[in-house]
Amino acid sequence: MTALLTGMRMSELRGLTWNAIDFERSIITVRKRADRYCEMGNTKSKAGRREIPMGPGLAKVLKAWKPVCPKGHLDLVFPNGVGNVETHSNIYNRIFKPLMLTCGIVDGEGIPRFSLHAMRHAAASLFIEQGWPPKRIQVMLGHSSITMTYDVYGHLFHDPAKDVDLMGEMEKGLLAA
Repeated sequence: MTALLTGMRMSELRGLTWNAIDFERSIITVRKRADRYCEMGNTKSKAGRREIPMGPGLAKVLKAWKPVCPKGHLDLVFPNGVGNVETHSNIYNRIFKPLMLTCGIVDGEGIPRFSLHAMRHAAASLFIEQGWPPKRIQVMLGHSSITMTYDVYGHLFHDPAKDVDLMGEMEKGLLAA
């Protein structure tokens, strides 16, 4: 749920600590990540350091998770069973893959159709569908430039019907003078 509603990278989710979640302000602050070797470090880039708003549904789920979350010295939100950084492959193989299989989200050979990174793309698509400004989406995703956001998601901003309406409004305003 956190991946889908925030667009955070899997490394950022794996490195997310409880002190980065402000339930009063409904903000998740991204400052760290866990690399492929499960070592904690800085975000992928300076732009990766950001604040992400949290909706009430996600806040409720995270509040319920906190008291039962495995404890460890890193105080991670999504740790392994003993409180340490969870590996990417365990998250995929033990949680995400079984979920896709149970839901029937598979190809013709029964193989899950999506990777964990697809959750990030789904979040970006939802932000665009909701009409969020492209610059805000860039910041939410931690992209270093708006060009990156447009290169990856530009096709989703295109709405031919809306373009026709906008052109009509432009003509109307221009020709009324």
